[in-house]
Amino acid sequence: MFSRKSLGGNDTGGLIVMLFIALMLVWVSVGNLAVHESSPWHVSTYTVTLLGKFLCYALLAVSIDLIWGYAGILSLGHGAFFALGGYGMGMYLMRQIGDHGQYGNPNLPDFMVFLNWHELPWYWHGFEHFWFAALMILLVPGLLAGLFGWLAFRSKVSGVYFAIITQALTYALMLAFFRNEMGFGGNNGLTDFKEILGFSITENSTRVGLFVAAGIALILGYLIARTIVRSRFGRVLVAIRDAEPRTRAAGYPVAQYKLVVFVISAMLAGVAGALYVPQVGIINPGEFSPLSSIEAVAWVATGGRGSLFGPIIGAFAVNYSKTELTTIAPDLWPFVLGGLFILVTVFLPKGLISLLALRKKRSMTEAAPPNETPRDPGSKIANQHNAPPPQEYLP
Repeated sequence: MFSRKSLGGNDTGGLIVMLFIALMLVWVSVGNLAVHESSPWHVSTYTVTLLGKFLCYALLAVSIDLIWGYAGILSLGHGAFFALGGYGMGMYLMRQIGDHGQYGNPNLPDFMVFLNWHELPWYWHGFEHFWFAALMILLVPGLLAGLFGWLAFRSKVSGVYFAIITQALTYALMLAFFRNEMGFGGNNGLTDFKEILGFSITENSTRVGLFVAAGIALILGYLIARTIVRSRFGRVLVAIRDAEPRTRAAGYPVAQYKLVVFVISAMLAGVAGALYVPQVGIINPGEFSPLSSIEAVAWVATGGRGSLFGPIIGAFAVNYSKTELTTIAPDLWPFVLGGLFILVTVFLPKGLISLLALRKKRSMTEAAPPNETPRDPGSKIANQHNAPPPQEYLP
């Protein structure tokens, strides 16, 4: 019923990508901290921050692929969980400013003083502690996903209908966070961060530390997702993706399986958002934009969904292209992204990783003896059944 390919049994590509990320963490860290700026091998702080952003985007892409590629759950609102994790980290960073802000208020962030708030809202308490913020970064996206998923999956909402209501969810959150009354900075969001865990957030060493943390989080997130999809739980998810009615008829609690993986995916997205904020230095309601979630889905489709490592490649490729193109012609990027999504859907339905598979197939064909095409291990047995009888039995 399940093939090794559908479950990600051949993990060579994933191992190569993880090894590349580990080497990148070492190379970039050493190149920034230990190599002099005059050397051509020096890695600038700008590059460190840019690659750190890409690592966070890659973790978000892995979280989407976990539900879309293996459970068939297309979420067009996963940016909401990414943004909630970012706001959790932003609240912690704002509390670390203390009396070093523009208004010198040790308890209230500057935007609250500007808006004539007299006391800290109850939901801001506890965020002066990193452990509490880290807990909320996991719990808030997880609880929202749990409530939303429970209502949707128990009602058997799936397919395009589920995608639409997830998009409505992130749009509603964006409108809510734009309001000053919410206590999250309104249009401007949260910014002007000073310290994280007692270290200056502008120091090169801190930037490198955040970059390494994002890389480690991506590797751990990938391993968690890989463990899930290769387990019995993952086999059921694939069955739900391929034949949900039959899986339900077989007695599996489909709604519960989908709910659990949706919550895990939301928590991974929240961690990605939390690591993203201190590197870019701001979090605002624009991160809730439905377009951001659609872009993340495009990363997964471009790289190759259902592989876990393909979306990592897609996140890096698309965002690098975006960085280069928006520097030259920023107005063209939405059209390029739409065209890229169409081209991949039509010509590369399995994403960029299908090019690697095609290249491998061609190399096997070239290496095969004349008049003999490569075949999988089971083809020899299959051909024995279709082979003509031995010569002595022919008339």
